[in-house]
Amino acid sequence: MKKIGFIGAYDKTDLMLYTAKILTLLNQKVLIMDATTNQKARYIVPAINPTMKYVTDFEEIDVAVGFSSTEDIKQYLGIGERQEMEYDIMLIDTDNVQGLKNFQLEQADKNYFVTSFDNYSLKKGMEILNGVQNIVNLTKVLFSKDMLKEEDDYLNFLSLGYKILWNDYRIYFPIENGDLSVLYENQRVAKIRFKKLSVSYKDGLAYLAEEILENVSEANIRKTIKTVEKIG
Repeated sequence: MKKIGFIGAYDKTDLMLYTAKILTLLNQKVLIMDATTNQKARYIVPAINPTMKYVTDFEEIDVAVGFSSTEDIKQYLGIGERQEMEYDIMLIDTDNVQGLKNFQLEQADKNYFVTSFDNYSLKKGMEILNGVQNIVNLTKVLFSKDMLKEEDDYLNFLSLGYKILWNDYRIYFPIENGDLSVLYENQRVAKIRFKKLSVSYKDGLAYLAEEILENVSEANIRKTIKTVEKIG
């Protein structure tokens, strides 16, 4: 099972759901773990019987809420400590140092640092990265209106002295009111729909899915997105 970390104070719930949807369409069994402070997935993802901790199915994606570690999820699912969970990919969302440690993201297969360039996202994000004990490779996932080089340079400056190795490859998502309106509407109807999202947003999702899968071409991923667009 691949373990992929999504680290940062910026809201990552929709990003992870839409990425996971692409992965499931490419025959991957995916678990999203919401290990954030506010547990936004509890309010975005419909669940029949939400309790303090639960795993629910949403559009063929399993979403886990309220768990403190991988072992905690295994115990809930009735899986032995030494057994592997029956998932191809586990996406872990955290906005705190404890989540970073509890889910052992320093040993994850890949880690993404997700941020916009407002002060809260940047400084809170740096606070999380300050908890990294060993050198970790991170890929930047940047939400920005203008995507300026100066913004990226500023992030590099803030992270000086941290145990971080930034990958050369970075993924940009535009902050566009049109995309936000589509995502909010999809939340209201409890659907993951790609139709009406901007080309730039779908490009970012395709790049992210390609990075996670590694052995599936970008062309195949884009074809998958187009196929699901026609459905709804």
